[in-house]
Amino acid sequence: MTELAGELLERIRSRAPGYDRENRFFTEDLDDLRAAGYLAPQSLADAVSNQRLLARHAPATALGVNMHHVVVGVARVLHDRGDSSLDWILDDAARGELFAFGNSEAGNDEVMFDSRTTASPGPDGSFTFTGTKIFTSLSPAWTRLGVFGRDDSNPGSPTLVHGYLTRETRGHRAVGEWNPLGMRATQSFTTELSMAPVPRERIARILPIGPSADPYIFGIFSNFLLLIGAVYAGIADRALELGVEAARSRTSMKHDGRTYADDPDIRWQLADAAIALDSLAPQLSALANDVDNRVDHGSEWFRLLVGAKTRAVDVTRGVVDTAIRVSGGRSYDADSELSRLYRDSLAGLFHPSDPESAHSTVATSLLGPIGNPG
Repeated sequence: MTELAGELLERIRSRAPGYDRENRFFTEDLDDLRAAGYLAPQSLADAVSNQRLLARHAPATALGVNMHHVVVGVARVLHDRGDSSLDWILDDAARGELFAFGNSEAGNDEVMFDSRTTASPGPDGSFTFTGTKIFTSLSPAWTRLGVFGRDDSNPGSPTLVHGYLTRETRGHRAVGEWNPLGMRATQSFTTELSMAPVPRERIARILPIGPSADPYIFGIFSNFLLLIGAVYAGIADRALELGVEAARSRTSMKHDGRTYADDPDIRWQLADAAIALDSLAPQLSALANDVDNRVDHGSEWFRLLVGAKTRAVDVTRGVVDTAIRVSGGRSYDADSELSRLYRDSLAGLFHPSDPESAHSTVATSLLGPIGNPG
C-alpha cells in the first residue's frame, strides 16, 4: 500500500489555497505524488482510503488524481478477473505515466451507453475519434487519455469503441477556458478530438450500444463512483475538523466568555454532522473490498455503487454547511478554507451518476422498469 506521509500532505495542503486563488493546475503536487510512487497501481480499498486522506488536505488535487486511479483501477479489475488485455496500463502507471478520461460529452445523458463522438475504423484495426469531450481533468498534464466514440460503419449494428491515445498523438487539443466555482486546480478543460488516431493495440473494448455487463464497464463504474465518494468524504472530514476547531476557539459574551464548545445547540449540530459522516466509511470501504475480492452482487452492484456516491456527496454538503454555521461569519470570507470547501463540495452534484440518474437506478432495482407490472 502506498502511504501518504504527513510532511507531504501538509506541503500539499499549503499549496491548495494558491492553486484555487490563481486558478492554476497542481503541478507541484503532481510532481511530489509521482515521486512518492502514488501513481502506481493500488487496490481499490487502498485507493479509497488514500484518496479520502488526500482530499482532506487538497480536494482539487485529489479529484484530479482520481481520474488517473479510475483508469488504472479498470485495468486492475480486469487483471484480477483473468483478463490481461489492459496490463499495459498497469505497467505504464508503475512507470509514472498519467492517465485521464475523455468520456463526458455535453448533452449526452446516456453517459457511457452511447456517444456523440465518431469512431471511424481503419483497415488495420485502428480507429480515429472525432468529437468534443468536456471536463477532462488533468488537461495540462495527462500522458494517456481514455476516449470512446460510436462506430456506425456497420449499418444496423452500431458499436461503442473505447481506446487510449497518448499526448504525442495528433488530433487533440484543449479548448475554451476553465473558470469554475470550485475544484479549480483540476483544470478540467474541454478536449476537442479531430481524427485522433488510436492504434489497434490501444483499443480496449468494442461494445454494443446501451448498458453492458462487460467487466470493463463495471470497472469504470465501480472505481469512478467509489473514488468520487472517497474524495467528498475527505472534504467532509476536513470541514468537521474545522467546525470543531471553531467551536473550541469562539467565545460567547452571552455566556460569560465560554467557548461555543459548551453551547448545547452547537454540540448537537456537530454531533449530528459526525453521525452522518461516520456512516460513509463502512459503505465505501466495504464496497471497495468487495470489488477487490470479486464479490458478486449481481444486478445489485449499480444500485449499491450509485447509492454510495450519492450519499457521500449529500452527507458532505450537509457537514460543510454545519461547519460554516458553527464557524460564523469568518467562514463567509472568500479566502477562508471553509469557503473553498463549500465551493468544492458543490461539484459533487455534477459527477455521474447525478441525483436523478442515481434515484432512477435504485428505483428500477426496487420496482423494476416503469410500466412493468411486476
